[in-house]
Amino acid sequence: MLNTDFFHREMPGRPMGKYAHIVMLRVTEGYAVFQTDGELNRARVAKGVDDPELMTRIALFKRKQTTPERLNGRELLRNYALMPDDCIYNENACKRCPDCITYGFAIGDGGSEKSKVYADTAFSLTDYAISHEVFTLNAPYEDGTMSDKGVVTSRINQQDHVKPQVIFPSVITTRDLSAALFAYVLGNVMRTTRYGATTTRGGTVHNHIAAIILSDGEIFSNLLFAQKLHDELHHDGIDPISVKDALSAAEQVIPALLDADNVRDHQRLMGAELATYLKTISDRDEAGVRADLTKAREETEAYFQAHIAKPEKKAKK
Repeated sequence: MLNTDFFHREMPGRPMGKYAHIVMLRVTEGYAVFQTDGELNRARVAKGVDDPELMTRIALFKRKQTTPERLNGRELLRNYALMPDDCIYNENACKRCPDCITYGFAIGDGGSEKSKVYADTAFSLTDYAISHEVFTLNAPYEDGTMSDKGVVTSRINQQDHVKPQVIFPSVITTRDLSAALFAYVLGNVMRTTRYGATTTRGGTVHNHIAAIILSDGEIFSNLLFAQKLHDELHHDGIDPISVKDALSAAEQVIPALLDADNVRDHQRLMGAELATYLKTISDRDEAGVRADLTKAREETEAYFQAHIAKPEKKAKK
């Protein structure tokens, strides 16, 4: 099980170097749109660590990963009445709920809180050429045709989609959280299934968690993770890659990457032990979920009173 003694009992006001990482494979299960300015984001990088040949990978920017997860968490807090009504995402932060304290906020002169959840751009395991497809879309009128009052209009557009079963190796890092707040972030990752620009009509993604790592520093990058998986799988020309094979390769790659990092890891939760722990999270009943979220809310309220409310009063004086 997860070593909850590793986490802070009270949220510290300053960094204390307790990092908890969620290592996963994000796998598309539908046609997803991860784009900026009308097209998929791409990066030209080496295929692997041992294979220096260049390839074009689809890039999944960090905000496209954390924003849906954050919004799912806010939805859950609101459902259990653990978030003030006036706490509005990107408009008005309450500065005291688990979302504001964990993921951070910035209100100009009204103060800010640095996010304790770090994410970096994730890169597709396979090449852009075999990982995307362009669809032609139209916008018919209410009668289902492309004509209005006898006049035919052309409202056709093309959009670049990521294919199903494209894999994005990814690491989410949390810093200096309590056990309850880490469980909150982990639950958001496990519950979120829609990412990208078309979240209401597509963009289904399944997050396969491969490891939870507790350490005294940050671990390997998403790009290095993808490149090492490429070397382990020898997957050139395979489309799509088996998720089972990718997870099996991740079990071999993660320990090797951790051994090469300049950090001390306090726990590597993987395999059957990880599966058992994740099942305890997903099997919680409504009372259990409410209790965990209430504890997280009490901890962030205490953090607010200790580190945000008092400085605000001093500033007013």
